[in-house]
Amino acid sequence: MIEQLVELTKKASEELLNKTEQILKHILAEKGEAFPVELPDTAYGFPLIYALEGIKITQMGELHSFFNSIKERLGSPIDPFSLALNYLYLLEIYLSLLNSKESSPEEQRAYFGFLGDTVQRTLGVQLVDGRIPAVAVLLGNLELDRLMPIVKELQEKRILVFLVGSISEEFIKTGERYGFEAYIVPVGTEIEETVYVIDWAVRASLIFGGQTAGDRDAIIEYVRRRINAFAIAFGSLNEKAVAVALGAALFAIPVISDQPVPSISINEIAEYPLLNSETDHTKIVKKAIETRGLKIVVEKPPIPVAYGPAFEGERVRKEDTFIEFGGQKTPAFEWVRMKDASEVEDEKIEIVGTDWLSRYEEGGRMPLGIVVNVAGKKMQKDFEPVIERQIHTFINEAEGLWHIGQRDINWIRISKRAKEAGIGLEHLGIIIMTMTKARFRSIVDKVEVVLYVDEKDVLTLREEARAEYKQRDLRLAKLTDEDVDEFYSCLLCQSFAPKHVCVITPERPGLCGAFTWLDAKAAYEIEPTGGNQPVQKGKLIDGLYGRYSGVDEYVKKHSGGEVDTINLYSIMENPMTSCGCFECIVAIVPEANGVMIVNRGYSGMTPVGMKFSTLAGMIGGGVQTPGFMGVGVNYIASRKFLKGDGGIRRIVWMPKELKERVREALQRRAEEEGIRDFLDKIADETVCEDIECLVEFLAQVDHPALQMEPIIK
Repeated sequence: MIEQLVELTKKASEELLNKTEQILKHILAEKGEAFPVELPDTAYGFPLIYALEGIKITQMGELHSFFNSIKERLGSPIDPFSLALNYLYLLEIYLSLLNSKESSPEEQRAYFGFLGDTVQRTLGVQLVDGRIPAVAVLLGNLELDRLMPIVKELQEKRILVFLVGSISEEFIKTGERYGFEAYIVPVGTEIEETVYVIDWAVRASLIFGGQTAGDRDAIIEYVRRRINAFAIAFGSLNEKAVAVALGAALFAIPVISDQPVPSISINEIAEYPLLNSETDHTKIVKKAIETRGLKIVVEKPPIPVAYGPAFEGERVRKEDTFIEFGGQKTPAFEWVRMKDASEVEDEKIEIVGTDWLSRYEEGGRMPLGIVVNVAGKKMQKDFEPVIERQIHTFINEAEGLWHIGQRDINWIRISKRAKEAGIGLEHLGIIIMTMTKARFRSIVDKVEVVLYVDEKDVLTLREEARAEYKQRDLRLAKLTDEDVDEFYSCLLCQSFAPKHVCVITPERPGLCGAFTWLDAKAAYEIEPTGGNQPVQKGKLIDGLYGRYSGVDEYVKKHSGGEVDTINLYSIMENPMTSCGCFECIVAIVPEANGVMIVNRGYSGMTPVGMKFSTLAGMIGGGVQTPGFMGVGVNYIASRKFLKGDGGIRRIVWMPKELKERVREALQRRAEEEGIRDFLDKIADETVCEDIECLVEFLAQVDHPALQMEPIIK
């Protein structure tokens, strides 16, 4: 069987080689060898070629030279997997040349095509914390009535699905929601575009794993061990599909076909079959998961609609709404309260209100007070807001339900489709009760939910809740790093970045933005052997830079000896490592005697002459890079932000979008520091994107960084 696969791959390679050469010659003749060429939104040029060969291609002349080397290899005897790998290289080149031609706006919107670095970093947290336990590639041709149940099953199992081939086009025609938030990504209509998903998997080794470009064996092994991926192929396996499947097999990505093909195993690559078969479409997802050896536990409340993170970003528009609550249209709030066990009737769902069934009608609006009473031996008062924030996620993960805001500015909609499926008002309580017990099972023993729907009750209880919100805020605002005996680690990203150790303190949240100190503390109580562990501070070695003996010991041990010491409040002296899923990058700007901050998602140029993607490629993978550091957005306005290097006075540039996002909190910090009009003195891309203009602007506005001692000592 291997011999047959090789012959088909050779045929596909010859055909692709000829097509690519024709396009290449045409563009060279028209544009010349200096013409820039690379895939969009990536710091790696052609990621597969760069990662496995160590060659960064940015111009047509370089591309031509590498193409000729592939042509030479394919003209000589070659082993099956080298043949498949060179086919993947050709695909990367061929598609990039095709993409150099203009496509219609409709095509650009519909298909994702190449999956850029920004998307990859955005998904980093979900991949490491288990919200995305696996990646599936569906390719080929299948009727919609058979495809949609498979897609829905994968969504409910939280598996990120890439669609390639005609099924991608057919899915888009349905009008169903898609995109990364929906866990369904139509990549493109051509089978060749499967290489974009392989690109995506290989890039994880560079972005998160800190692997060295050109170390082919290490990168391939990284993908085999750390990327939980499988492919399901529908329809006959032609030479193109076989060539892609052989390339996927190199990375231990099994292909499950709905055709009666023989099973193929290669023990030196994987202990499971790399080609398998399941002709029954109702069983094909199960077969794929079993083949890959995955264990996926799905938590689903007893409700009549689909449930899972894939539905969290779903919008319920006004015209699709059956009924809504809050949103400044009616009074509403949500409040989690810790109670004694004797005060909580476990799993009780109660709706308190007069004649509420007659008001639960299409086009209706109702007041809604959600009171969640919890009790548990390990429950703590500080965990109330942690659970409360999850109400947003709990409700949103139900298909056809929509929730935004929190506390007393929440807004909930139930769609007409959800109502037709059988969703009633009581299901809001069922969802919250079930998921609170499931996700906080280690700290919560009993949960009851009371829904108040009479305006008088909602207004009265909302005032009580507001008083509690205020007390919480005051308590948390006073919490400093000095007030606690232990910090918390986050080791979740070590599944991708083995050397990285994130240390979370009350005044320094996780660099991904997903964990505060309280979140990590609650996570440890929920899962004592999980990724969040207490870190004893030990002896204070340097209060200005934030160096503690206990933190150093922990980091050295859990980085495998790669990192000896970190300073929590410095970018210049032994800064904390980064994994790759940071929200922002802080980078030194020596000419301005300060730092700039650029957020993930900003695609423009920065004053240091590098875009976010290029900067991110320098600091990920668990390495210490003095002068550059990944941080979470909420750390920017912390009193401990770069305390050892001069604090917020060092901030000289950030994108306008980020500046607006942190404006209120950063303005408060500036007032505490006695800096007048500070935000107006921070440049953004509307002022400048180059260093000369930045320095001139800072002098004009008399930025405080210019009067500080040199940041480089």
